[in-house]
Amino acid sequence: MVKPRAQWKGHLKLDEITCQVALYSGASTAERTRFHTVNKDTGNRVKREFVDEKSGKPVGRDDQVKGYETDRGDYIILEQEEIDAAIPDSDKTIRIEAFVPCSEVDTVYFDKPYYLAPVDKVAEEAFDLLREGMTKKKVAALGSAVLFRRARKLMIRPYGNGIVANTLNFDYEVRSAKEAFDDIPAVKIKKDMLDLAGHIIGTMAGEFDPTEFDDCYDAALAELVRAKIEGRPIKAPKKPKPGKVVDLMEALRESAKLAGKKPSKTSAKPTGKKAA
Repeated sequence: MVKPRAQWKGHLKLDEITCQVALYSGASTAERTRFHTVNKDTGNRVKREFVDEKSGKPVGRDDQVKGYETDRGDYIILEQEEIDAAIPDSDKTIRIEAFVPCSEVDTVYFDKPYYLAPVDKVAEEAFDLLREGMTKKKVAALGSAVLFRRARKLMIRPYGNGIVANTLNFDYEVRSAKEAFDDIPAVKIKKDMLDLAGHIIGTMAGEFDPTEFDDCYDAALAELVRAKIEGRPIKAPKKPKPGKVVDLMEALRESAKLAGKKPSKTSAKPTGKKAA
């Protein structure tokens, strides 16, 4: 297996303990079905072009700059050199600032996952010490670094033989849940309904296994492309029938019957496959 290309190399630092690490992307969309925009009449690919919104004339790459829109509707022009000068310099170091229980980090703050690995034999001992120390204490580390021209906060935790680093959204980037939940009324649920719902949940207990996730959207697109290439008729998927409005208690009873007939889901934990 070809090792992926490191997206960043630097140091992982805890006080005086330092080791050289490489950071690899932990997620990719490369396997998704991708399309190009083409001219329907000619079948030729369409080229994107930037034009001045007032004059309609094309604007070359060398004449394109960043602009911040003010309240008056005009723009503050920012040259790339000015932006580069304002960005904090990267010293290629991920600094560990604190250790917290994993459960204390709300997953709504998670951004992108990355894998951290030692770059050579010299770095392995310190790397393994940090990983095993976190494993023993059952904690994750909160760190900071300049990655990809931005100051980032990271949650760093043991993962198999390596370490996973999730970049974290800043507080101002996460919208308040109140905006979505404020209009939800408080409803008192009867005990027998809760007991029945608990029974259904118990019979459907399983384990988190992302290998069982089904991307039905991408699968449908791939099948559509194959059908077009092979000249086969395209079958439209069956539309789900609209659900009937039924009594909630009756729906629970029917769900309980169906759940009792299904085998319970048991599957391998994800660390076995990804961390190997």
